Amino acid sequence: MTPVDEIVRSTHPERAVAAVETPPEGNRKRTRLVTLDDGRRVVVQRTDDPAALAVETRLAREIADRTTAVPVPAVLECGRDGAGGYRTVECVAGENLHTRFASLPAADRRRLARQFGRFLAELHGAFAFERFGDIAVADDGLRADGPADWSEWFGSHATAGIDALPAPFADLKPALREAVASPGGDSTPRLYPWDLRPGNAVARDGEVAAVPDWGEPLAASAGLSVAKVEHLVADWYVDDPGPLRAAFRAGYRSVRPLPAVTRAERLAAVVRSAVDADGEVTRPGYPERTGGAAVAFHRDRLESLL
Repeated sequence: MTPVDEIVRSTHPERAVAAVETPPEGNRKRTRLVTLDDGRRVVVQRTDDPAALAVETRLAREIADRTTAVPVPAVLECGRDGAGGYRTVECVAGENLHTRFASLPAADRRRLARQFGRFLAELHGAFAFERFGDIAVADDGLRADGPADWSEWFGSHATAGIDALPAPFADLKPALREAVASPGGDSTPRLYPWDLRPGNAVARDGEVAAVPDWGEPLAASAGLSVAKVEHLVADWYVDDPGPLRAAFRAGYRSVRPLPAVTRAERLAAVVRSAVDADGEVTRPGYPERTGGAAVAFHRDRLESLL
């Protein structure tokens, strides 16, 4: 019996596994789409970092409890898998929005961008912290484990992103370091979801049906997370991002006032979106830009802000 079979047996003891698929997209969790013998589907995720999975699972459950608009797949069970951890999650039917977003009619894209704005605003209204940085599980919910000083945390966050930029960005680094030296903005720590974007969304009937991945959450200023989500929704997929930015901001304002976003926050958002955890330049758009085209996309955005 495979580990996936054993996990499914613990959550659905009356069912057998009919099929197991590995999704083409993924992250650091080992994700499998499991079809049961009655036709139902569930998602099984395993990881070597059970503490990180516990944070993501707790956050997903609290988002479901505290917000009305944000569609979070239900966590069915979580537990230990040897030295690692696992969880089973509801499988939400729909299309991978990453592959569809750019080709949708403009009105559909604007509607979806507005939804992302509303999602982020609800998250900001529901989650405030006393400190900045990595989110951890606490006895009474969630806490941030970093410094209480916004400038201190932002400086290390932005500088780490600049340091990670590869050689094609070397000439921009001095100007970037100078530009992010003082973040400004509202320094109230709010939830900073790391992966709130079309590439982490399932769409059905023209709406966002699920945002499945809530890993690696942070506490940061509202302006920083507005800058990043807006960049990943509006700039990432289309040549004319203006209408999507307007729709995203309108969605946010439908829930709470839109925070002022400083240039330093926008630069940090772009810098931290340009390179992935493995040090590789990220691939914007769909079809995805690669190589020099990907570098040019990120450079153009950085240069426009500098």
